Amino acid sequence: MATTPDHKLRELLEEFGLAMLVTRAADGQLHGRPMALAAVEADGTLWFATDRHSGKMDELARDGHVVVTMQSRTKFVSLSGTAAPVEDREKVSRLWKAEWKVWFPGGKDDPNIVLLRVDGKAGEYWDNSGTSGVKYLIEAGRALITGSRPEVGNDPKVHGKVSL
Repeated sequence: MATTPDHKLRELLEEFGLAMLVTRAADGQLHGRPMALAAVEADGTLWFATDRHSGKMDELARDGHVVVTMQSRTKFVSLSGTAAPVEDREKVSRLWKAEWKVWFPGGKDDPNIVLLRVDGKAGEYWDNSGTSGVKYLIEAGRALITGSRPEVGNDPKVHGKVSL
């Protein structure tokens, strides 16, 4: 089965457990912070748990546009879209992870937990792992020798842009 950019992006999203969530602060500056992914849905919707009194909630109330980035040593994802808080105690209970107790001492019933839903509008990925990584190294070597740029943009296993 051929890899499509849509499929590859969703596959990569599911590989990550942590992400950087970037919001816009009141002064217009961008503000990023690490967040644990609670869930990734098949349509690319991302879920996070956060404290309802955190600064990001004020930022999102003013401007819901966000960027979420994820990376490992050889894989990178960027997703832009909108984020909004969701009050759903049943979903909090389903998504609950024991490690969240550090931030929410009251457990899954902690009144400060609110879910943050990120609806992606556009995504982009780069995958230089496995055989894709070997292909990239060959192309990078060729580019270095010839003074050109690597030709990897047409391989959806390596790079792709997706409208969600």
